[in-house]
Amino acid sequence: MKLYAFECGTLVSQKHLFVAGVGLKEPFTVPVPFFMIEHGDAKIMFDTGNGLPVAQDKIKHWGPGLVAAYDPVMTEDQYVVNQLARIGVKPEEITHVIFSHLHLDHAGGTGEFPNARYYVQRRELEWAYTADFYQKAAYIRADFDKPYLNWELLEGMDEDFYDVMGDGKLQIVFTPGHTPGHQSLLVRLDDWGPTLLTGDSVYTTEIIDQDNLPGLVWSPHDAVVSIKKMRYLRRAHGVRIVTGHDPVAWANIKQAPEFYT
Repeated sequence: MKLYAFECGTLVSQKHLFVAGVGLKEPFTVPVPFFMIEHGDAKIMFDTGNGLPVAQDKIKHWGPGLVAAYDPVMTEDQYVVNQLARIGVKPEEITHVIFSHLHLDHAGGTGEFPNARYYVQRRELEWAYTADFYQKAAYIRADFDKPYLNWELLEGMDEDFYDVMGDGKLQIVFTPGHTPGHQSLLVRLDDWGPTLLTGDSVYTTEIIDQDNLPGLVWSPHDAVVSIKKMRYLRRAHGVRIVTGHDPVAWANIKQAPEFYT
């Protein structure tokens, strides 16, 4: 397998919005990652970054409130389709799209991959349409509400460690807390070793290493249970944790066209 990491621009924000109770009003600029895995003939996305309209008119697409809190800085070249083209991958070659969740900086490329099966937790898709006021704005229906998508809806703990390819190499791990249907992806690489792509269940290294909550959570209790699960995977099974929005940790991740095997 090959694991490619991409950056779909940045969010210019404040630290307490990513690590609860830490760095009140401290400037904090974070990456917006997404990933692609090559597994034989399959090409699997984990998240898709910001939507193309973010590079064109972010206030119109996100709204002034979200831009004020998480100002996205992105060029059209950083859109998922254009970044994949840099490594010679066409949208129709993508076979699987696995979403950590459907927030606006993760699901912006929904619908671009006509031959893909789209993996999301059933609870996440439901919440995206019915979220309460404190998370409603983070779901932009124009991003994810696309006709004729081939959805694969997973059922939480009943399908935890879902084996995507049937060979144990890619497993979807249920990690709710940030949202009710958040999931992470365990990639068992031969050389770099087992690696967990955590999406927003773990924004920064501080959250996995210390007793901190993410700055935005649907359920603090579920977030803690998911963090404990990830700590166990790291401690007992040597799983590398790739955090979702940590500028320091991200600086040490190789960017496409480089890759991990």
